[in-house]
Amino acid sequence: MEEPTQHRPGRPVRSGIPEHGRIPKYYAVKARLSLLLEELGEGGLLPTERDLAERYEVSRETLRQALRELVLEGRLRRAGRGTVVAGPKLEQPLSLASYTEGVRRQGRRPGRHLIGLEQFPCPADLAPGIGAAPGEPVWHLERVLLADDERVGLESTYLRVARAPRLDSDFQPDSSFYGYLKDRLGISFGDADEKLETVLATPREALLIGTPPALPMLLIHRFSRDQDGRPLERVRSLYRGDRFSFTTRLRPE
Repeated sequence: MEEPTQHRPGRPVRSGIPEHGRIPKYYAVKARLSLLLEELGEGGLLPTERDLAERYEVSRETLRQALRELVLEGRLRRAGRGTVVAGPKLEQPLSLASYTEGVRRQGRRPGRHLIGLEQFPCPADLAPGIGAAPGEPVWHLERVLLADDERVGLESTYLRVARAPRLDSDFQPDSSFYGYLKDRLGISFGDADEKLETVLATPREALLIGTPPALPMLLIHRFSRDQDGRPLERVRSLYRGDRFSFTTRLRPE
């Protein structure tokens, strides 16, 4: 088996190759698969595991390890009973722009599927972040995030019922929540605190998003304030690690 090319434009010179120079067999297969993905192009159907193992003269398990990494990196995705070449990851800015705006900027069609909208008494640990009193009625809005009808994330939003008393009747669940607050209620966002971390989805979350439980996810916690500096909402957004990357611009303090 030929060793993978060490340098290709736009990639680190020794990406993935140990300093001792001995390349794991699965990684050599992964490098050859990468060339195949470029030949097939986005949406191209990958040959069966049996055919690929025979082509590269490796065991099925070695091949599967290479395929698993390509799936986790977002370069392959499962489609029905086959595996196809995935398109580029969605780049979402770390800003107060809505999910809708971020997806549209990349030429994709944003969407949301409502899981639930309910009221419940605000627990004490949630109250400060949304400016509520413990026990006060709050909304919980849960939706699956879509891009061109592909499930890519899960979003939970919490805010006081008093800030949006007619949310259950006036709001279209497949539309932008930020747009609703601004256009219907005159509420604009001032600033927010945000934390980003990697997690594994719970079995329920994986089922709703349609991913394996072992797929790494990107989790964002956001506490937003309105234009007057008052606490407004808490958002917990879970994004597929194989379909999303996040960008921001850094400036000197």
